[in-house]
Amino acid sequence: MGGVMELLVPIIVAAVVVAFAVLSTVRVVPQARRYNIERFGRYRTTLQPGLNFIVPVADRVNNKLDVREQVMSSRPQPVITEDNLVVNIDTVLYFQITDPRAAAYEVANYLQAIDQLTVTTLRNVIGSMDLERTLTSREEINTRLRNVLDDATGKWGIRVNRVEIKAIDPPSTIKEAMEKQMRAERDKRALILHAEGERQAKILTAEGTRQQEILVAQGDRQAAILRADGEATALERVFQAVHRNDADPKVLAYKYLEMLPQLAGGEHSTFWVIPGELTQAVRAVTEAFGGTPHEESAADIPSPPQVNGAAPSGTDPAQAAELAARQAQDAVDDARAEVAAAEGGPAPSGDRGVTS
Repeated sequence: MGGVMELLVPIIVAAVVVAFAVLSTVRVVPQARRYNIERFGRYRTTLQPGLNFIVPVADRVNNKLDVREQVMSSRPQPVITEDNLVVNIDTVLYFQITDPRAAAYEVANYLQAIDQLTVTTLRNVIGSMDLERTLTSREEINTRLRNVLDDATGKWGIRVNRVEIKAIDPPSTIKEAMEKQMRAERDKRALILHAEGERQAKILTAEGTRQQEILVAQGDRQAAILRADGEATALERVFQAVHRNDADPKVLAYKYLEMLPQLAGGEHSTFWVIPGELTQAVRAVTEAFGGTPHEESAADIPSPPQVNGAAPSGTDPAQAAELAARQAQDAVDDARAEVAAAEGGPAPSGDRGVTS
């Protein structure tokens, strides 16, 4: 039994050594990971994902790197703008390791290096802009930062995919001034819009009034034209009827005498001038029915007053108009009486005006 135990001990030890050697030789690399292998302190290779073998004791894993895209958020950094204002800018950086060997051996700490490079580049970019441009040009700042960082980190085996400005915080006094400016701008826009609305309303109202006046004027014009055409047609028909029937001048004189009382009996007639043709009209009607003009008939009719724009001296305009109307009515009544006497009928009754 003692001899057997002596033989088992070396076998067990050899098995343990072999197992340890095998385990030291095999390396399983997860997906999206890269292992840098050093042999006796010198870089030899980079293990890819999957099952890999190394030389025990001679080879060792120096770095385990993640090649997925990573996000790094920097703390707010004070930056001075071109117009000497201090603003705090917070950035977010998206990067990816493309060369594990360079990321491990070209820079001591690539995260710290990227952070410091971001701060210095940001100060250079913002230093060439004023505050207003800084606040309104985020896309330009992001593009310039990404280009500078991508060029600088290329030799470190890192590719900067994107840089975003997360926050820009100006001083509190600048914030208050900006808020006042924004309120003033909003009030200005509101006043402008209100004024534009009133202006447009006045323009539309004026256009509507103008269109209305044009339509009313066109309607009045058309009505006046139609009335004038009607009056012209009526006059033309009367004229044609007179000429067609060959009216005697004595008939026209009779109609003339019939119209005079209507002219004098108007509502606003306060002053009326007896025309000089009245005597001739009465004489013509008298002769038409076989009578002879009497000298006293002409003497009974007063001579027409002078038209000076006012009634004769010492005479009331209303009384003068009434007197003229009565005289014209008397002349018409005399003519009608003579017409009735000539036809053999009774004389028409009528009130004769008193001439004074």
